[in-house]
Amino acid sequence: MNYGAVAHMPDSRYCFCLRPGHFLFRLQTGREDIRKVTLHTRDKYIPIQFMDTRSSMEMKLAARDHCHDYFEGEMDIDVVCLRYYFELEAMDGTHIFYANCRFLKEAPDDNDRMYDLPQNLREAERFDVPQWANNQVVYQIFPSRFASTDPVAEDVWYQSPISAFANLGGTLKGITSRLDHLQKLGIDVLYMTPIFYSRSSHKYDTIDYYTIDPSFGTTQDLMELVDVAHSKGMRVMLDAVFNHSSPEFFAFKDLEENWESSPYRNWYYCEDRPVRPPNFRTKPNYKSFAYFGGMPKLNLDNPETGDYFIQVALYWMRIAHIDGWRLDVGDEVSHWFWQKFRSAVKAEFPDALIVGEVWHYAGDFLQGDTWDSVMNYPFRNAVLDFVAKEEITASEFLNELGFLRGNLHNSCFPVMWNLIDSHDTPRALHLAGENKNKLKLMAAIQLLMPGMPMLYYGDEVGMTGGADPDCRRGMLWDVDRQDLQLFGYYQKLIELRKKYPSIPQWNTKEQYAEDETGLVILEKEDLVLAFSGRKGEVSIPKFAGMKDLITDQIFDGILPGYSAVVLLKN
Repeated sequence: MNYGAVAHMPDSRYCFCLRPGHFLFRLQTGREDIRKVTLHTRDKYIPIQFMDTRSSMEMKLAARDHCHDYFEGEMDIDVVCLRYYFELEAMDGTHIFYANCRFLKEAPDDNDRMYDLPQNLREAERFDVPQWANNQVVYQIFPSRFASTDPVAEDVWYQSPISAFANLGGTLKGITSRLDHLQKLGIDVLYMTPIFYSRSSHKYDTIDYYTIDPSFGTTQDLMELVDVAHSKGMRVMLDAVFNHSSPEFFAFKDLEENWESSPYRNWYYCEDRPVRPPNFRTKPNYKSFAYFGGMPKLNLDNPETGDYFIQVALYWMRIAHIDGWRLDVGDEVSHWFWQKFRSAVKAEFPDALIVGEVWHYAGDFLQGDTWDSVMNYPFRNAVLDFVAKEEITASEFLNELGFLRGNLHNSCFPVMWNLIDSHDTPRALHLAGENKNKLKLMAAIQLLMPGMPMLYYGDEVGMTGGADPDCRRGMLWDVDRQDLQLFGYYQKLIELRKKYPSIPQWNTKEQYAEDETGLVILEKEDLVLAFSGRKGEVSIPKFAGMKDLITDQIFDGILPGYSAVVLLKN
């Protein structure tokens, strides 16, 4: 047995409340090392001689990654405090007990030698995620390039490559006028990058957080957009750029002008009089986003600064009735501030969805006291590495997803924003070498997996583009420029996702991979999902004769390269 791989801590990472009176326990072990795990429990305060409260439950293998297996078990409890330990049976025949982070040859009798679960404490720490968000489909829009209310010359709107400074005249009213496109596609949530007053096209250097950028429209335009979206069954989320501001933001301007006497000295990280750097080769003498002097970093741990931005968030939720926030550069802001932010937002808007921008595994932000979800860049990396770049095998791809499933809280897993590209990355089609079969396969993986798939505007009609800013081209509205077959493919995948509840569920009857062929199989009770991540055809005769729900044809047992099928069991 690999003792060093076994891990369990009696906290919200490994033992957590899913709903009042119902708890999940998780144990990490070495990959393919343990045959069976049994969870043993008893009441802490009732002596066995008075009442035998002992109970046992076999745990199930829930996920597997490169190095570990993750066993889970759920049970109902009604106690003041529960004591528990694990019994492990290894593949090599070893039989051992694991209690209170110690290995024992015999089952512990002493309560104090077991793990401790105070029920009320864990229930108070429960990770409550808005139920409406589970497995919904998100659509990201870059407002200045999505839709305009005024005519724009084709050579302007469809310019490629596009610069960071191109003004295409996109507006909020333009987005409202195109909501039918999103509804037809099957979108549930519309997320817009920043819409507040700024001089840039991207608006991530905000000057005034209480004013809609005049080029986009007015507060009334935003309210109308939200109202129309809600009437079509869609929710709307905005971008919260609270990590940094524009140098033209009132607090930074006052700091520059008054320095020693400025009441905003503690709003930023400045050691001496702030002077904007003359060029990109010089670091500013104050903290800023990515050392860019045009985005000075806000000190949100300063109570006045933090309170100001919390009020910004509440203001727009109150007057525009938006449904949540995506938090820009969220991992460069303290947990303390985001916990305060969550408390304030959830107290007034308990159904608000809070999603952080993080480009790596972010388990520390996903324990129930900070955010509901993150932009799932590890998912993106796995999909791109498997399909677009062909740098990892099918097994390694499953292992990457298994790591996320085995380490993330079960409450946030269905609301992870699974993206394959965004306004900050090259387009997925570009990274796939303009191979639309690869794009379709990546879309299938994205839309047939648990989480909240986040589609980047235009992917569904074949938009391409290189690194920022070229990934932010004008949306393809000219029908002659759209790939309507591709749109139908996305539409079908979303339709199947919503029609068959087992599709966006992690639980599988069996899953396996063939590294030589790039084949991934996820077999469920009612369906089989199969993905072919390599060029050549793959023969899977076991499933021949089943109906492929994507094509509505009978599957002949041959899966073409870079393709997916959703097979209905007879």
